Amino acid sequence: MFERCVFADAVSTYEDARFVIFGVPFDATSSFRRGSAEAPDAMRKASYNFETYNDFYGIDLACVHTHDLGNLDLGYLDLDRCVDDMLCMTGDAVGGAIRDSKVPIVLGGEHTLTYGCARAFVERYDDIGIIILDAHLDLRDEYLGAKQSHACVSRNIIDDLTDRCALIGVRSGSAEEYRYAEENGIMWHSADEVSDVGMEPVMRQAIDALSDRGARRIYLSIDADVTDPGYAPGVGNPEPFGLDPRDLRAAIRVAAPHVCGFDIVEISPGYDHGESAILGARLVREFIAAKSARQG
Repeated sequence: MFERCVFADAVSTYEDARFVIFGVPFDATSSFRRGSAEAPDAMRKASYNFETYNDFYGIDLACVHTHDLGNLDLGYLDLDRCVDDMLCMTGDAVGGAIRDSKVPIVLGGEHTLTYGCARAFVERYDDIGIIILDAHLDLRDEYLGAKQSHACVSRNIIDDLTDRCALIGVRSGSAEEYRYAEENGIMWHSADEVSDVGMEPVMRQAIDALSDRGARRIYLSIDADVTDPGYAPGVGNPEPFGLDPRDLRAAIRVAAPHVCGFDIVEISPGYDHGESAILGARLVREFIAAKSARQG
């Protein structure tokens, strides 16, 4: 099921691990720039750039029990069913981690995969909320004739799984998407709002709003295009006027006590010189440190 490739310091056995990493090298519905299928291994390679010690939390990641399963082997997928098959395989892997009391960390791949992750959590918990950091609303009913697409992932989660979903960092969408968000009471915060008031209060507001709807735990998804392309140029759908890396770090630090699963998606390594994969790898390490410190 998995092809082996290891993230830095993820050397614990599966049985001993608290955190379980796996990659989903999938970009079949990518619409502007493909290449996110290469991102899981690019982030793994970039992860060896960093020291093991996180000075903010006083935690040495070499001492945190983490296991890397490798990448899902998607090479045999039927082209007519590839998205559904990928979602099932992703959901099965996440579901296995949940059953074994692990915290899954998923390396994408395109954003479509988040639906499979979220579905696994919704099937297990009735108090899950979803927070998505993304430049785009992703609230289309379908895109290029497909209902399961990276451009529809938020809509599919909200329509099929749970309305406990908040979008942060938004600065792009169609008129229909903005109308849908308004008519359906979708919780979303723009990149301009984050710039004006700061990520920490925005994230706390989102968590509180989800809590008011019954969420007691959070699944966190970061689409790398939420970052300004000046910091992360190698993404599938770059959008100017975005967040900076400190905003993403702040989001992780605030959310970590509540987060039971995490993904980072939409990095396309071929479109930069490693900057985006380096950021992605560092965010994974930041999450592991933050979650370990909070012991949530």
